[in-house]
Amino acid sequence: MGSIPGSAHPAFGFGAVTIIGGLVGYLKKGSKASLGAGVVCGSLLVGSGLMISGESQYGGHSLAAGTSTLMVLGMGQRFMKTGKFMPAGIVA
Repeated sequence: MGSIPGSAHPAFGFGAVTIIGGLVGYLKKGSKASLGAGVVCGSLLVGSGLMISGESQYGGHSLAAGTSTLMVLGMGQRFMKTGKFMPAGIVA
């Protein structure tokens, strides 16, 4: 088995941080939406990292880009509405 491509590392890292962020949102505010979105989006990002590391680099990059775009749109809209940097601004 070869080494993990450098472009997979951000997908793994951002995926893990997204899952943890969703968990923190649930524990601090009881937000099931934060937990669900964090786990789903984070899992998609981790999955994209696995795809990039395997035989489907193009598919993995496409999945990561699509997931990131959805997160930017959702959290960017929330940031514009609330003006709060945490968590919406930092995610966007």
